[in-house]
Amino acid sequence: MNEFGITLRAWRDRMSPAAVGFPLGRTRRAKGLRREELAELSGISVDYLVRLEQGRFTSPSEQVVAALARALQLSGAERNHLYRLAGLHAPGAAEITDHVSASVQRVVRRLDDAAVAIFAADWQLLWWNRGWAALCGDPSEVPPHLRNFVRDTFLASVPRLNKHGVTSLVAGAPEAALVADLRRATGRFPDSRRLGALIEELIAGSDRFAMLWAHGAVGAHRSDHKIIDHPRVGPIAVDCDVLTDGDADLKIVIMSAAPDSDDEIKLRLALLSGADSEV
Repeated sequence: MNEFGITLRAWRDRMSPAAVGFPLGRTRRAKGLRREELAELSGISVDYLVRLEQGRFTSPSEQVVAALARALQLSGAERNHLYRLAGLHAPGAAEITDHVSASVQRVVRRLDDAAVAIFAADWQLLWWNRGWAALCGDPSEVPPHLRNFVRDTFLASVPRLNKHGVTSLVAGAPEAALVADLRRATGRFPDSRRLGALIEELIAGSDRFAMLWAHGAVGAHRSDHKIIDHPRVGPIAVDCDVLTDGDADLKIVIMSAAPDSDDEIKLRLALLSGADSEV
C-alpha cells in the first residue's frame, strides 16, 4: 500500500496556498497546493512528485523528505511520520535537523524587502526567499546536498551558492567566525554523522579551513558587512545579520541595506529585477 504517497497527497490538499504566498484566485480548482506549487517549494520536479504520490517511487532521500516537510509546514510528529513512511530514520535529538517550523516560515515570508535565507546548524541551506535569489543568485541551480555555506566558502571544487562577487569588509573575520560557529555545533550535536562527515571533508579539502579548525575557537557567527557585486545594479553594501532559532540552532540570515541610502535603492532594484525563485 502506498502510504507515503497517500499521506503526501492528503497533506498537500490541506495546505492553504495563501500560507506559502500563492494567490488563491477564482479559477483555482485544487483545494490545497497544486503539484507544481509543492514541487517548486520543495525544489523537486513535478514528475518526481507525481511518482512519489502514485507510489511509482518509494525511496526518496532524506533531503527530499526534509524539503517536503518544510514546504508542507509539518509539525515535528508529522515530519517524523513522513520519514518513517519513506523507510528512513527520523532525525533524533543527536542529529542536526532540517525542519523549519511553520511559525518561523510565516515570519521570514513577511521580510519582502530583504534577502533572507535559513540554514541548519551545519550551514546547510534550507530555505531562501526571492530576494536572496535575486541578490546572490538562484541556489536551486546547485544540487541540494551541496547547498552548504561552509563548503561554498572553503572548497573551490563545488558549485557556487553565491554566484555574484561577495567581499567582506572585515578581512578574514567571517571565515574564522564561520569555523568557530561550526565547532560550536559539534558541542550541540556531538553524535551527528552529517556534521562529522562535513568537517572531515573540509579538513581534507581546504588548508585554510584546517588551519582555522586547529585553532579550536568556539563562537557564533552573528553579523558581517558585505559588498555584493550585483551584475545589474553594481556593488551594493549590505549588513548581514544572523539570528538563531531555538534548540535546533537554525540560522536565519538577513541581508539589508542602510535606510535612505543609495545602497537601499540599489538593493530594491536588485530585488525587483532578480530571480523568481523561493523554496
